[in-house]
Amino acid sequence: MSALPQPPKALTAYRPFWAKRFGPAPFLPMSRAEMEQLGWDSCDIVIVTGDAYVDHPSFGMAIIGRTLEAQGFRVGIIAQPDWQSADAFKALGKPNLFFGVAAGNMDSMINRYTADRKIRSDDAYTPGGEGGRRPDRATLVYTQRCQEAFKDVPVVIGGIEASLRRIAHYDYWQDKVRRSVLVDSKADLLVYGNAERAIVEIAHRLARREPIEQLTDIRGTAFMRRDADPSAEGWFELDSTEVDRPGRIDELISPYQEIKQEACATEPDAPKPIAIHKIGRIQMPPRDHTVVRLPAYEQVKSDPVLYAHANRVLHLETNPGNARALVQRHGERDLWINPPPIPLTTPEMDHVFDLPYARSPHPAYADETGSHDGATKIPAWEMIRFSVNIMRGCFGGCTFCSITEHEGRIIQSRSEDSVIREIEEMRDKVKGFTGIVSDLGGPTANMYRIGCKSPEIEAACRKPSCVYPGICPNLNTSHDPLIKMYRRARALPGVKKILIGSGLRYDLAVQSPEYVKELVTHHVGGYLKIAPEHTEGGPLSKMMKPGIGAYDRFKQMFEAASAAAGKKQYLIPYFIAAHPGTSDEDMMNLAVWLKKNGFRADQVQTFYPSPMATATAMYHSGMNPLKGISRDETRGEKVDIVRGERRRRLHKAFLRYHDANNWPLLREALKAMGRADLIGNGKHHLIPSYQPLTDGGYESARRKNSTVAKPSAAKPRQGQVLTQHTGLPPRVTGAARAPAARPGKPGKR
Repeated sequence: MSALPQPPKALTAYRPFWAKRFGPAPFLPMSRAEMEQLGWDSCDIVIVTGDAYVDHPSFGMAIIGRTLEAQGFRVGIIAQPDWQSADAFKALGKPNLFFGVAAGNMDSMINRYTADRKIRSDDAYTPGGEGGRRPDRATLVYTQRCQEAFKDVPVVIGGIEASLRRIAHYDYWQDKVRRSVLVDSKADLLVYGNAERAIVEIAHRLARREPIEQLTDIRGTAFMRRDADPSAEGWFELDSTEVDRPGRIDELISPYQEIKQEACATEPDAPKPIAIHKIGRIQMPPRDHTVVRLPAYEQVKSDPVLYAHANRVLHLETNPGNARALVQRHGERDLWINPPPIPLTTPEMDHVFDLPYARSPHPAYADETGSHDGATKIPAWEMIRFSVNIMRGCFGGCTFCSITEHEGRIIQSRSEDSVIREIEEMRDKVKGFTGIVSDLGGPTANMYRIGCKSPEIEAACRKPSCVYPGICPNLNTSHDPLIKMYRRARALPGVKKILIGSGLRYDLAVQSPEYVKELVTHHVGGYLKIAPEHTEGGPLSKMMKPGIGAYDRFKQMFEAASAAAGKKQYLIPYFIAAHPGTSDEDMMNLAVWLKKNGFRADQVQTFYPSPMATATAMYHSGMNPLKGISRDETRGEKVDIVRGERRRRLHKAFLRYHDANNWPLLREALKAMGRADLIGNGKHHLIPSYQPLTDGGYESARRKNSTVAKPSAAKPRQGQVLTQHTGLPPRVTGAARAPAARPGKPGKR
């Protein structure tokens, strides 16, 4: 059984760089004038980002910048530069070590385009929510401009865009398989996942004058390697079809086949085969010196079967305890992807989050009053302004989500003391704090300090999820540390209320009735959002989500705890339309369930094929990588893919069955499905048989990104339209009621 790799060098164990004497900056400088105020003549590292610079540990550029600053390096920020020329990339001068390039907290294409490929008119990571402040495929554009500005300065790319595009990947916006972003950008090195370990090691080694071409042994990085590279000696190459057979494929040369020595002698430069001596079972080479060769880019771009196979193998090699390096041919060179980084320990997490963040946008974004609450407000910062991140990672493995591919399945938790210190600092220093903490969470609200009971089992495990199809018996599901933290946090002086805004894994929560009681009694602000995503087994199995029965159990516990607390509180369930594996009948059944339970979804989430996600591989290939890949029609599993504007509109229409604009489309579909019995004017019908005059569109909660309807003569009464769902009781608006008519004195009409 595999054992965890040797513990890496701790973040705090490096000898600080000489520039440590300058001390921490109030904000990392964005101009030469700020550099001069700090006494700097140059920057050691310049970070280029597609987001506005907010010095808060929820923003990637702030975490990486402050982490490098703590190592003694002088770090500057170029945020949302004008990419039309290289001038903006010269603003801080030539960096001594490298440029660090990231598109921002989101993939730039997802940030700019809706799931229907329409351009968004806003950007939550820009002052004033202004759209258009970053280019498409920002990592590529920024890297090119950095190289134009200073040709001899190394460029290291990272962030979620680089993470999810580190390999040949399906691109939804071009509807084709693109090369690795490292190949297209021509950057020197790519870091993926949470990059503190890798970026600190890169910085110190470059500061020691090591050439960046020699940095090929750092976990969590990818680089390009040419044939006959001497640094590749000693590696054992394993064909990916030996790891996971995709069925009959074009014949590939096996690295294990026996080749006569005479043939090798005639071609001394030919790659040497690996000698495997079969004595009973095959003796596998050591994992830490094994590289798995995936099908080349030129193969996966034209063969969906091999694409799905490569995606499946990549996900099998994501556990830091047993992952092997991956290699994929791109043209004349190999893309090498080293194993994922070793997760940060709790003391290291504390170190990262205890750094001297200003917890505010850079002063350059202040409005005329010196505030960030007016026209220059940054919506994403406003959302997390009074929240605290307590952990990283997610072992849920939802196929449509990219958290696992970026942050990993192993939960990295902060200490309780570190979280409490941040709440106190926020209370004492952040302008506008009213005593309400908007969130204590992370990718998932209730995975804090939850993980495998056995480090040995965890290191050897290759399961894509710890909670699907059921909760693994090796998973520790205790919520006690989280309950203890909640109680300590809400007892702090000056803290009135602590809300939980992160997504809740309710199938995990039901394992701890005490946690559900604690959450519902003290940390719900009237409404709690959860995401069952669907009611039908077919699409749920492709999402790796629990059945709707888990939602029903949690709902019972939620309502019982609310009643015991004397509170009227409501669950707001979220659902997804057009996910791979979802039939029209599945959406119809979901709509019937929604109506039966009184839910009217306003804002509809449509499946968005993000790079590298398992569900995206389903969307592109029509196959289910969770069940294995095969060319044999009798093996594997085909997946129903929702393509085309009309069918995607139909699936969204089922979620919004109450919108009269959707009724003509739904009537036509129901008749074609043989379910005309759901059309009528009774309570048991899904949609009515009559058609009112409609305006042809609707306006969702996020107005700028919706199809805006024309003004309607009939507007809802004040207090009638509520939050995500209008099946909830009306708000108390304070409006005066019309006086009751007195006997003998009819009221006015």
